[in-house]
Amino acid sequence: MSFLSLQNLAIGYKKKVIADKLNITFSEKQIVCLLGANGCGKTTLLKTILGLLPPMSGEIYLNNQNLKHYPTPQLAKQIAYVPQAHRHFNFSVQNVVLMGRNPYLKWYQSPNSCDKEIAQMALAQIGIEHFLTKSFDRLSGGEQQLVLIARALAQQPKLLIMDEPTSNLDFGNQLRVLEKIKQLNAETQLGILMTTHQPEQSLQVADRTLLFHQGKILADDIPQRILTVQNLAKIYQLAPAVIQKHFHFMA
Repeated sequence: MSFLSLQNLAIGYKKKVIADKLNITFSEKQIVCLLGANGCGKTTLLKTILGLLPPMSGEIYLNNQNLKHYPTPQLAKQIAYVPQAHRHFNFSVQNVVLMGRNPYLKWYQSPNSCDKEIAQMALAQIGIEHFLTKSFDRLSGGEQQLVLIARALAQQPKLLIMDEPTSNLDFGNQLRVLEKIKQLNAETQLGILMTTHQPEQSLQVADRTLLFHQGKILADDIPQRILTVQNLAKIYQLAPAVIQKHFHFMA
């Protein structure tokens, strides 16, 4: 049974349709990569799934219930989001991670000892519990990204959505974040849907990859099967010889 289902979905904003006729199902426990060029609509799709943008047409079902019937706090208990860009937080790491407990709090209610314990456990899952009292703004970009993943884990979701989680990180921090993504999935069976425009990241972490091109799903399968020279040349508008030159491991 699918956890998340997109049925004949059209997405866009300001009356502009970016992609349509999307029919995709997502099961729990998998790492799924949505791969495509910049501007192809990956982020718009994520925001539509998250309820931040309304569908232009079609339906989204979560646990067999139409997404439009989910109250925001209930949706946040099911799906957590790590955005591509984040605001500066002049707070301690503990307070940033505690933001993940907001869906469970009543109006004007403060986090209690149980919430603080869950936040500390989320930090421990990522291996950064020693950041607890540090200032978020004083951390490196890679460290901040790990804190934001911990904040998402504090929501105790069934699905974690990540928009290009390694963007603007150096090579070392990219590998650290990707390793944590794989580790989380292996240890907790948490479903993860992430966007990337780097094919090698899909090969590193994904159980399944969707190639997004010109508003359509070009291919949907395990990455080893669909990350071909022909497919990558098409979605990135490059000559096959250029792809072959830089990605020797692809057929």
